Amino acid sequence: MIENRNAYIAATIYAIIIGLSFMFVKVTLTVATPLDTLAHRFTIAWIAATVLFVLKKESIKVTKKDVQQIALLAILYPTLFFAFQVFGLVHTSSSEAGIIQATIPIFTLIFASIILKESSTRSQKIAIGLSVLGVMYIMYMNGAGGTNTSLFGAGLILLSALTSSLYNVFARKLTQRYSLFTITYIMTLFGFIAFNGLALSNHVMNGTVDQFMQPFGHWDFVFAILYLGILSSLGTSYLSNYALSKIDASKMSVFSNFATLITILAGVIFLNEEFHSYHIAGSIIIIIGVVSTNYFGARGKSNEKI
Repeated sequence: MIENRNAYIAATIYAIIIGLSFMFVKVTLTVATPLDTLAHRFTIAWIAATVLFVLKKESIKVTKKDVQQIALLAILYPTLFFAFQVFGLVHTSSSEAGIIQATIPIFTLIFASIILKESSTRSQKIAIGLSVLGVMYIMYMNGAGGTNTSLFGAGLILLSALTSSLYNVFARKLTQRYSLFTITYIMTLFGFIAFNGLALSNHVMNGTVDQFMQPFGHWDFVFAILYLGILSSLGTSYLSNYALSKIDASKMSVFSNFATLITILAGVIFLNEEFHSYHIAGSIIIIIGVVSTNYFGARGKSNEKI
């Protein structure tokens, strides 16, 4: 009972951190470019991971082939996932991004059934369709309202959700072969090299290398990038892993809905973002779809046992 309680506490903290991360990304984008934000975020994350590595005194035993496999996975996450997310947040609100990101469990289930041949019930398929309909409704209303930039941003956020879902599917085998810290460290290192390489190359071509470190002159940026690098990039990995070791994955995925609620509230309260009635309607449809998918999935498993 105590272990389950701790798992739910860990999952709740995880959801709060994820929910607030969109707001902090928006804060960093007020003083830094998307590429610089990603570069600084993963520099902080890699430094924190290296400190943990030294303190743990734990050796990372991987072959060159292992590193290549993990690096291929790192193209999906963190590279494409965070690239789509950050550039998407340039063109859309954090609350809207949070709503669309709530579909990750849905797309994960779809890709798992296609790639891993995992079965799903007819009720789950209907629930999945409902959730996807909610996303399409929000994107349609953005376009109907003439907010083309928001529609473009929503599309990028949707792509980040798709890449995260693909990562969840392909990562299942790797998580069984390597420790979480090993995968996290190599992926963080990959993100550090990739984003710093892209950001610095961009500055060199534009002759603006002296501007690369300028964002650290703003205290709000420093606080936000420390949050994103340490808590959002590293902390959530350990919290989700601990929770998943104690409770079912279907139960854990429901917490993404709680993260969406936190994202919406943070955007409206702290960033004064506009929140329209169609956002409420769309988010309700998405959340009903996600919760129903998990409910019918758990129900299907219990029926199989009977």
